[in-house]
Order: sequence, then structure tokens, then C-alpha cells
Amino acid sequence: MLLLREVPPSGREVLSKEAVDFVEQLVRTHSPSLKSLMDQRKAVAEALRSGGKLDFPAETADVRRSSWKVAEIPQDLRVRHVEITGPVDRKMMINALNSGADVYMADFEDSFSPVWEAAVQGQLNLMDAVRGTIEYRSPDGKRYELAEKTATLVVRPRGLHMLEKNVSVDGSSIPAALFDFGIYMFHNAKELVRKGSGPYFYLPKLESYLEARWWAQVFRDAEKALNLSHGTIKCSILIETITAAFQMDEILYELRDYATALNLGRWDYIFSFIKRLGHDQRYVMPDRSHLTMDKHFLKSAALLLVQTCHRRDAYAIGGMAAQVPIRGNPEAQQKAFDKVREDKLREISQGFDGAWAAHPDLVPLIKQLFVDNLKGPNQLNIKHDGLVITADDLLQTPSGERTAEGMRANMEVGLRYLESWLRGNGCVAINFLMEDAATFEIARAIIWQWVKHGAKLSDGRVVTPEVFEEELSKVLTKLRDEMGDEKYRASKYGLAADILRETALASEFIEFTPPIAYRHLD
Repeated sequence: MLLLREVPPSGREVLSKEAVDFVEQLVRTHSPSLKSLMDQRKAVAEALRSGGKLDFPAETADVRRSSWKVAEIPQDLRVRHVEITGPVDRKMMINALNSGADVYMADFEDSFSPVWEAAVQGQLNLMDAVRGTIEYRSPDGKRYELAEKTATLVVRPRGLHMLEKNVSVDGSSIPAALFDFGIYMFHNAKELVRKGSGPYFYLPKLESYLEARWWAQVFRDAEKALNLSHGTIKCSILIETITAAFQMDEILYELRDYATALNLGRWDYIFSFIKRLGHDQRYVMPDRSHLTMDKHFLKSAALLLVQTCHRRDAYAIGGMAAQVPIRGNPEAQQKAFDKVREDKLREISQGFDGAWAAHPDLVPLIKQLFVDNLKGPNQLNIKHDGLVITADDLLQTPSGERTAEGMRANMEVGLRYLESWLRGNGCVAINFLMEDAATFEIARAIIWQWVKHGAKLSDGRVVTPEVFEEELSKVLTKLRDEMGDEKYRASKYGLAADILRETALASEFIEFTPPIAYRHLD
């Protein structure tokens, strides 16, 4: 295995020969089968474009009908009322661990811009966090260190579609998921077990139970190589693709020795809905503001997830509260918190056991809502017996208007996010909401649909590439006016706009934006 970039001085311990050898063995064993799974994704997409319909797999009906449970959940993952998420930045990691949340998900995925130095430093930050030695001193001299009680640490590696371009085996870039997982496992698994915890992971963007089976095989081989007991690794799985929604039971089954929870990732889920079905005019989405969790297709996915999890003794984790503090405006702050309260009470009423928060200020609010409204540490007693969710329920397209304002809003929030990502920051507060890569993906996906199908806007215009350019020009002018010419020229907005054009005007839908944007990172 070759490291194609210089190892930062702080990363020599991270990328030790032993750690690199461990990752190389995982890559050589599991990369060929992963490539086959990525080819299968393409085959599924092509079948849907050719008129196929999504449904619950006939070949796994026995798995859905039979009575089985996930393995026993570790003590430090049994209360999950509030989970805070964020990138592997050193200061943010300390603040998240100290936030009072039950779980902190350290993220190498959607809220992370995979600059090489940041990927390596993030692993070093995790090593220090696991050992309780992590600290940070800000430029103004303020010192940050861990509190006596911290959140349970869970790590999200990059998705299976991503490559780590700075590391190669036999001349090919390696799967980023195996790099993130392998380095963290090698350095921290035994120390976590010694401290009474374990190596815990969040698995993103799975599209089938076969991909879950692949992860289970990776887990087994990693445990064996490190002389760990079977089932030491634990994972939670994000249901954030439309195909995975039809295979929740099967995904849990394949990972039953390791799985603790499913989590409904709403923004990526909507993006996946468009990606897999957007070629069909029946599934054209309205303005993004209409895509709320009370819509039938999203409510159906949420209820099915709770039903599936609780039948198998796994936890059901709800969506992200993305609000960030609005300093100096108590009235606006209260309105934002009221929205969080309404959203979390809806999830509690549906049977969820916990939810995500993007900012430490939201942790006390969400935690208290779950404490006050649950009769115990979880809601595993809510089974939704008799509930039947059909394919038609999961595929019902929401109604709502399509507006030029909605198109420009998608462009603006997408460009603001991507410009920051291209500068190495993958977690960005925009309009008092914490945004990640799913923000750009859903924004450009909706625009792509509207252009492809010539959607009619409320002002009477039909969306064409020319209308796209007209509205994009307005957004870029607004951004330039806000920043001033000098700052705008120094920004990455021109590059971000080029990537938006490439993805929104493509004749066929482009699977993911990060692999395209990744070419422009150091």
C-alpha cells in the first residue's frame, strides 16, 4: 500500500507501518467484493430507469416473517435520547463530547471535507479522545479539555462509494470507508474495550442488504485480526436511501450480531428518492420547503423504521435538529426552538427512542423532551402491531408548488455549502441551520429534475437550461454584492457554480457530488 501524499508530522503515529498493514489487508480482502456491489448499484439504477418498480424483495420474505432479534446492546448504548453529530475537528470534538448528549457521532462523511491533512488529524484527534487526553487551546488562549462524563463515541466512516485518493493498493485508490474504519479500529478498539466501551460505528448510505452483509464480513475479519471477541464491534445504520427503506429488516438481519439501531436520515433519503426515481415524471418534487416529515412518504418511512427496529429489539433514532443559536435575537431563537420541540414531539409520538442534534445548545432541550415523554429509557414497547406500510406508501410523491424563489433558494444554499466544502469545511451554518453535504445533493437533485422534465414554475415559465442560467446569475450576483468583488474573486464560488452546472444540467443523473468536488481538494 502506497501513501501518495506526505504524512503530516502529527500523523506519523496514525499511519504507522502496523496500522497501514492492517488497512491494506482489509483492502485486499474486501475491495473486490465492494467493487461488485458498486456495479450492482448501477444495475439497480438502470433497471429502475428501464421501468422497474421498487418493492420489498421476494427472496428475503422469510427474513421479514421470521422471529429474530439483534444481539444484546452494550450498556453505554442503551440510552440514546439525544445524539450530537459533527466533524472530527479537535475543538468541535471536545465540545460535542462535553455537550451532555448520550452519543457523539464523529463524522468523516457528510459534515467532513476530506482534505488529506484533516483526515489524518481527525484520526489523531480520535486517538486522543479515546484516551481522554484530547485538549485544545484557542488563539485567544482559551483551553478546552474533556469533562469527567462524556458522550459515548461513535464514528461514521465515509460512504462505500468514496475513494481515498491519497492511498493506493496496486495502483488503485482504496475505499475511503476501509481507510477510516481500519485506522480507527487498529488504534482504538482494544483501548475502548479496556475502558468498558467498544468500537462503535454509524454506517452511511447503504443501498441494500448485500452491502450490510459486506460490512458484517469486514467486522468479522477486523475482530479476528485484532483478537477481539465476535460482536465486539457495534454499529447503527442510517436508512438514507430509498432502496434501503425496502430492506430494513434484511439490513438488520445481516448485521444482527453488530447492529444496535437504525436512523432515518431525511435529507439524504429525499435525495436518494430523486436519484433513483427522478427520471420518471410522476416523481418530480415540489419546492424543498414542502418536503417536511408530515408528508405521507416520509411519515411512512418513519413508522416503518420504528416498527422494524422495535420488533427486532433495536433502537429507532430520529432525524436531525439542524438549528444553531441565533445570538442577540431572543424572539427568533424561541421560534427556532419551538420548531425543534414540535419536530421531536412528533418523533416521540411515532415511537422513536432518540434523535440527532447539530449544536450543543439543542442537547438539553431534546434530552428533556425524551425524558419527560418516555416511560423509560426507550420506547421498545411501541411495536405498531397491525401497521402495514406498502410500496405505494413509500413512493407517494408529495404535492406542492414549484417556484423561482424555491429554485434560487436551492442554488444559494447549495453554493454556500459547496464553496465552504471546497475550502475544507464540511459543516456549515447557513441561515441559522447546520448544513452538510446532503444540503447540496438535495438542492441540485431537485433542480436537475425540474430541468429534465421542464417543470412549470408558479410564474408560468418552464424550467430549461436557459432559465437555470438566468436564475443562477441572480444568485451569484447576490453573493458578489454581499461579499464585495475582491472577496468574491478570492472565493470558490466560481468553481462551486461550475460543479452545480455539471450536476444539475447533466443528461443523466450523477450519483454523488463529493467524488467530483474531491478532485479539487488538496
